Amino acid sequence: MGKIKKKGVSGQAKNFITRTQAVRKLQISLPDFRKLCIWKGIYPREPRNKKKASKSSTASTTFYYTKDIQYLLHEPLLQKFRDQKALEKKISKALGRGDAHDAQRLERNASRPEKTGKTKYTLDHVIRERYPTFIDALRDLDDCLSMLFLFANLPSTPTVPAKMIARCERLCLEFQHYLIVSNSLRKSFLSIKGIYYQATVQGQDILWLVPYKFNQRVTGDVDFRIMGTFVEFYQTLLGFVNFKLYTSIGLVYPPKFDKMRDDQGAELGAFSLEANGVGAIEQPKQITNRESAKPDPKLQAEIDKLMSQLNEPEKEPATSQTLAEEGEEEEQSTDTIDKFEPAAPGGDILLQPSYSATDPSTLFSNFTFFLSRETPRQPLEFILRAFGCKRIGWDAVLGEGASTHNELDPSITHQIVDRPPIQAIQEGNANEEEFEDSQTAQKLKAGTRVPGRIYVQPQWVWDCINDEELKRPDLYAPGAQLPPHLSPFVKKVRGQYDPSAPLNEQEREDEELEADSDMDEEEDLSDEDDLAVQKPKILTENEVDATAEGMDVAGSEDGESSENEDADSFGGFSDAEEEEDEATSTSLQRQRELEAELTGVALEEKEFDPRAKAKADARKKAAQRAKEEEEELGRAKMMMSRKKRKIMEKMVYSNKKKDAEAELLRAKRRKIEKSGKGAPRV
Repeated sequence: MGKIKKKGVSGQAKNFITRTQAVRKLQISLPDFRKLCIWKGIYPREPRNKKKASKSSTASTTFYYTKDIQYLLHEPLLQKFRDQKALEKKISKALGRGDAHDAQRLERNASRPEKTGKTKYTLDHVIRERYPTFIDALRDLDDCLSMLFLFANLPSTPTVPAKMIARCERLCLEFQHYLIVSNSLRKSFLSIKGIYYQATVQGQDILWLVPYKFNQRVTGDVDFRIMGTFVEFYQTLLGFVNFKLYTSIGLVYPPKFDKMRDDQGAELGAFSLEANGVGAIEQPKQITNRESAKPDPKLQAEIDKLMSQLNEPEKEPATSQTLAEEGEEEEQSTDTIDKFEPAAPGGDILLQPSYSATDPSTLFSNFTFFLSRETPRQPLEFILRAFGCKRIGWDAVLGEGASTHNELDPSITHQIVDRPPIQAIQEGNANEEEFEDSQTAQKLKAGTRVPGRIYVQPQWVWDCINDEELKRPDLYAPGAQLPPHLSPFVKKVRGQYDPSAPLNEQEREDEELEADSDMDEEEDLSDEDDLAVQKPKILTENEVDATAEGMDVAGSEDGESSENEDADSFGGFSDAEEEEDEATSTSLQRQRELEAELTGVALEEKEFDPRAKAKADARKKAAQRAKEEEEELGRAKMMMSRKKRKIMEKMVYSNKKKDAEAELLRAKRRKIEKSGKGAPRV
């Protein structure tokens, strides 16, 4: 007779442990247990059978792996938590005895980061355990940056101390300085939630969200104790990452911090970077004279020599534009770029390689910006510096760190304003009075601006960096209707609505056939084939492997002969239908002629429009082709198993739903453009 197993010593009862049992086993409080699980990356698990795993009649709700809890028994932080618990007991006893002096002395030794912002323990070993390599830490930096930027913008409360906020802000500014020096920022997007940024650091794309600088209201329904635990862990993580990033480019970490300038609102300007053993790297100073940056004389001599050689045969002054065009022609003739074209119609379109005319890191290097008071200074300063701008000025009320506080500085090339142009004062008082412009702090004459300066709205900066080119400033003039600000993180999908593309390029089969009516009949027929086959081909490319195998089986069973027979059979049906249509049309025409002859009325000859006939014929052929493809797909589905057929039907349903949503957006845009309320988006 075999040995009888005891209940609760094997299976799910052994593999899982409840939260209450885990807290008792570790001998710590529930808040400390939550902290430990967050820092070590241990999460609750869901057993298959809660009744067997709970080992009791009552169904527990939270379970953990027994091996995870066993792993926590060797954590050094447990002893710190136990010491803290013993210290809290001593403080409570001292208060019970009325010894306030002793309780205050013990309070100073307590580790309470939620009040003081400091701890008596470190999480360095936890960071090294969870992230064995630096690439692992970079991959997990999205949530870290989003959380720290959020806490950097919160007001100080009893649950969120001021020291914690100051440390978060300092770590975030240090990370921004690295992005500026290394030119790692790639894209940004203005959304309702905040500003999204994307940077590429050592080959890893990092995306985080920064809230707007509004007054935040801290509500009571948010558990800041749990969020504070994450912030405590993320502060240590970002400190490690900043140290590694700074040392990788030869900078000393932490950078020098000027608290006086930070109190005056300098933020990025409060830090001074230092090279390893070389000295301080001063912040880029403002260049007021553009002629100070002269080119290399040797390089200029070579350029002049080349220009003289180019001028000899044509005897015309060669401008920089003509030289650029000739250089582009030579590059196109010698160096050609490979293009990725879809192998079949309806295939996925890959991003095409191209040579960028300008380096994104020097996009704004030749400009001097001035930020008006109503514009968001912090994000604009960060983006402009990250893309090469060295000279940024703003009004003194926005804080320190500006290159100039004088709006009338002649070296300023661009001014960013976010208000419509002010109305001009009456002609009688225009020459007598001066008024203060609502956009700036300087007093300007009525209806005048600084000549030679470009005035743009803040969206111009974001659109320029996302497209990696300088956009037309007249489209972003103050008071102008701005172009659509599209997210650079959304990938374009073939067949779906694209706001950046013209509407006539996105129309369905009818609109595309009307646009191609001037083409030859053979070209029309080939286009109809592509349009008719487009939808099934998209489906087959997106199908799972099981469905693809089912389709292969269905197609290979009959062979080429069956496909030819099916095509011939459907071709016979279409020919018969066309003959019937022609017969009915001729009979109706003959009947009209007889009626006109009997009545004595001349028959009105209708004008024959070849384009309309070509459209109608093309529409009929496209419909017939779509019908044939649908029937062929139905036959293929009959050869599939039930599971594969269900998958196929789900995919067809989801694709039809997406197409309907895209068509609805196109209809809305078509209606807006016809009414003239909005300019067409190009």
